[in-house]
Amino acid sequence: MNTYTLRAIVTGFTHTHKGTYIYHHSTHAYYDTEGYAELPVTIFLIEGAGKKILVDSGMSNTEIAHKYHHPGSYQPEGYAVHEQLAKMGITPEEIDIVIFTHLHWDHVYHLAKFKNAKFYVQRAEYEFAMNPIPLYYKSYEYPVLGLEPQFKDTKFELLDGEAEIIDGISVYPTPGHSIGHQVVVVNTEAGEYHCCGDAMFTYDNLKPIPKIHYTITPPARFENITESWRSIETIKRRAKSQEFILLTHEAAMIELYEKGIVLGKKA
Repeated sequence: MNTYTLRAIVTGFTHTHKGTYIYHHSTHAYYDTEGYAELPVTIFLIEGAGKKILVDSGMSNTEIAHKYHHPGSYQPEGYAVHEQLAKMGITPEEIDIVIFTHLHWDHVYHLAKFKNAKFYVQRAEYEFAMNPIPLYYKSYEYPVLGLEPQFKDTKFELLDGEAEIIDGISVYPTPGHSIGHQVVVVNTEAGEYHCCGDAMFTYDNLKPIPKIHYTITPPARFENITESWRSIETIKRRAKSQEFILLTHEAAMIELYEKGIVLGKKA
């Protein structure tokens, strides 16, 4: 089986309320849930077997992020996906594949720049994103808001459940945060990394709370709490350890990005 390496790329920061996003109200007694957290919006560059692959493509500019999504969110100068790739000496045209965990606004920007890429997403996610209920108009930048979804004219390879994308890279469904959310599994020399998107927001969501019989700490933002719970349990079961779980909004991704750490090589 082919092996790959991964690098974290931060495309901006969201201003996220702890109590209404990260921690379900039933867990507030066990965590500091006051105020806001500044969370990264991380994507991942996979390299190997002659391929360059992205997991998600990151967030919008500051103006859109602040006005339509999370007030106080921002994208520093030079942090858009194509600008970050340029710092690595990579052009968008060199990207072969983009695999989306889901199609929310902070995961799908600048798709038109990837002129040679194939795009993969779960069919259920795509169909809902094209016709969401009003509660999710902002998440998918539905046209009624005066925006145009970044994926509007994108031709997707639609997936129905667990699938191999190419040798050594696969996906499995993890619904709950969104209807068609999926995790991307990347085989490396060190083991399999699970790129988990927003199946959870921080590593705290992996923690059990024995006093109330919780095997995890559920997040507060979800489309379906039962599916979200079960998806997090599935990730815990399938991943080798927390080290092999990579989250879009986990603060630890900032250090991986800033230090330019390459994941997947044998120690």
